[in-house]
This record gives sequence, structure tokens and C-alpha cells, in this order.
Amino acid sequence: MTRQFRTLVSLTLATFLLAACVTAPVVPVTQIPPTSIPPKPPKIALVLGGGAIRGFSHIGVIKVLQAEGIVPDMVVGTSAGSVAGALYAAGLSGYDMQTIAFDIDKATVMDWSIFSKGMLKGEALQDFVNKAVGNKSIENLKIPFACVATRLDTGDAVLFQRGNVGTAVRASSSVPGVFQPVVIAGVEYVDGGLVSPVPIRYAKQMGADFIIAVDVSSPPSAAPTTGKVDVLMRTFDIMGKSIRAWESPMADILVRPDLTKVSSTDIEAKHQAILEGERSMQAALPLLREKLKQRMQPIGAVVAAP
Repeated sequence: MTRQFRTLVSLTLATFLLAACVTAPVVPVTQIPPTSIPPKPPKIALVLGGGAIRGFSHIGVIKVLQAEGIVPDMVVGTSAGSVAGALYAAGLSGYDMQTIAFDIDKATVMDWSIFSKGMLKGEALQDFVNKAVGNKSIENLKIPFACVATRLDTGDAVLFQRGNVGTAVRASSSVPGVFQPVVIAGVEYVDGGLVSPVPIRYAKQMGADFIIAVDVSSPPSAAPTTGKVDVLMRTFDIMGKSIRAWESPMADILVRPDLTKVSSTDIEAKHQAILEGERSMQAALPLLREKLKQRMQPIGAVVAAP
């Protein structure tokens, strides 16, 4: 009897529970909208190539980038690009640099040498740069900066990321035969354009993942050379052609100002060079905006569990 009673109670409870399940209101499942992973802003590098007087084009490029509100996370330069890059990294605006450029003449950087290693000492260039950046060291500039020079004893590239700005820029800009090699800690250095005329790969080594590169090298020309320096500069461009072809595809944006009418040795052409820098960067802005927009898109979607 006791067993039958327990069975009856169990059946009764089961009936009530089933009824409760049928009649209880259905609680709707809350739909949690998917959330996107916030995009990580790209680390932007401005890479400025060498090209003597053509390097004034970098000022025009910087003016346009500043007007667009684009501030790089680092600046890397070679030769003339190291000069413009150092001033910009120190906090000078494109317009500040343009004002300085308009006041530059041959006497500003030409300190003749009696020694056979180079026509110019390079000390005037060093002093000019140090004065322009307020005698700051590389590591104390507002924007991380580096410049490339070439070891004369090994032919290896060296990336200067600390120390005296003027000395590093002088080493990066010491065109063999024009400037004396720069001696730093017992090692002679010459122009970085020998090993990396547009130092894109070094920007990548520094952690950049979005690169705006400016190539101001001379295009091939059938025009007669005008002197020893012109011959040297054309030789430089020929030497750097294959290196530029290898490095250029690494850039996200490659700016090439039209400098066919700008001689690498004519300082009076600086106004035209700045203008061409502005024009080329303006032309590249739509692609730059689009690529930066793509990099800022949300990275996939994450659905939270209810």
C-alpha cells in the first residue's frame, strides 16, 4: 500500500509540473547586438628621400599633410630628407620651414675645405641644423626621428636614432666628393643615399605600419651635365635606382613630385621644388584618405553571450 501511495504521489507531482511548463509564460531571449573590436590606429611614418635641392619639395609635402591634420608617429630621412625631417620632427611647421628655406643661400651651408676628401667641410650644415632644432638631441625631438648614413669602411647602412641632430644629419647628407666624410667615434660616414635613398625599410624596422614616402630623386635626363657636382648627383640617382625600385612597393603612399625642371644643384629652384611638393601631395590626398579610412574600419564583430 505504501508503495502504491508513493507511485500515486509521484504521478500527481509530475502532472502538476508538466502543466506548469505548458502554462508558464515564455520569457523572450534577449538579443545582444554584436559589438565591433575598436580599430587600432595605424602607426604612421613619414619617409623623406634624398635629392639635394630637390629635397625642398619635402616642405611642400609637409605643408599639405599639416593642413589635412595628418601627424606622423615618426619621421625617417636620408640626405636632404634628413634635413627636412629633423626640422619637422623638432616641431617646426611647414610654413616655418618654408620661411627658413627662403632665407637659405649657398653661403648658409658652404664652408670650403682645403682637404682633398671633400670640397666642403659640412660643419656649416651641422651648425645650421642644430640652431634650427634648438640644439636638441635626437631623442628629445617632438616626433621620433631617425636618419640613414653609410659607413665608409664597410658600406653598411647605419640608422641614427640618438645623439646630436646636426652631426647625424651631416653624416646622412655627406655626398662623397662634395662633403668631407663625418667622423663619429672613429668611424667615417657618408651620404645615406648610397644604401637607402628613400629609407622605407628602416621605418618598418622602427615599427611603422603605414608609410607615406616621398621620392625626390632625379628622373633620367639627356641634358648635358653642368659641372662636377651635377655629375655626382646624377651618378647617385643611377646608383639608387634599383634600391628605390625594391623599397618603393613597401610604402602605402608613394609621392613623386614632378621635378623635371628642378636641378639638384640649383638653389634658386627651391621655390619651384616646394610648389611641386605641394602639388604632388595634394594629388595623393584622395588615395591617402581612402587607405587611412580602410585602416580605421572595425576589425570583425564579437557577439556577447546572453
